[in-house]
Amino acid sequence: MGNHEIMFFIFSYIIGSIPTGFIIFWFSKKHDIRKEGSGNTGATNILRTCGGKAAIITLFVDVLKGAIPVIYGLIHFKYPPMIIGGGALAIIGHIYPVWLKFKGGKGVATFAGVFLAYMSASDGIFIFPAFAVFFIFFLIYTGYVSLSSLAGVTSAFFAVLFTNIAEASIIVLLISIIILIRHKENIKRIGSGTEPEFHRRQNG
Repeated sequence: MGNHEIMFFIFSYIIGSIPTGFIIFWFSKKHDIRKEGSGNTGATNILRTCGGKAAIITLFVDVLKGAIPVIYGLIHFKYPPMIIGGGALAIIGHIYPVWLKFKGGKGVATFAGVFLAYMSASDGIFIFPAFAVFFIFFLIYTGYVSLSSLAGVTSAFFAVLFTNIAEASIIVLLISIIILIRHKENIKRIGSGTEPEFHRRQNG
């Protein structure tokens, strides 16, 4: 692995570790978002604690954090595991940002950004649509953003399997497991019936 590849991975992690929700909430409320709501820095908690506009900005930037390394990788590298590996490090950066003592978001928006950008690759055209379809279906059917996120991530992993690129599949599997672990509290709340439902939050 050369210096270019090493710098690409470092760049990917740093881009991913920009704490979007934390920054937006701090400038808006002068307070630490991790002490509000679920304590998460992602768009869902921003929506519940800071409103729709702040949540949209957070979501957009978090998606962009995943897309930028992949776009760069598609231009400069021809090896899918290298490109997806850069995206994976952006997701890791989002979940474990060095700026916040490695306590960040849950990585789903950045995960979506990785595969949204990767759609331009011949082997990546079906991955993001699989994520989006299952996410939307579960969100409409259950109302749980967390469960919808896990359904989307899982479907994306199975879509990656169809690329027949073993290294890429392993990378996505590991990232999917990390995202699943980050949602363990949500899973517990769903089981106990205390997890907030998105459509109920929106409808009052």
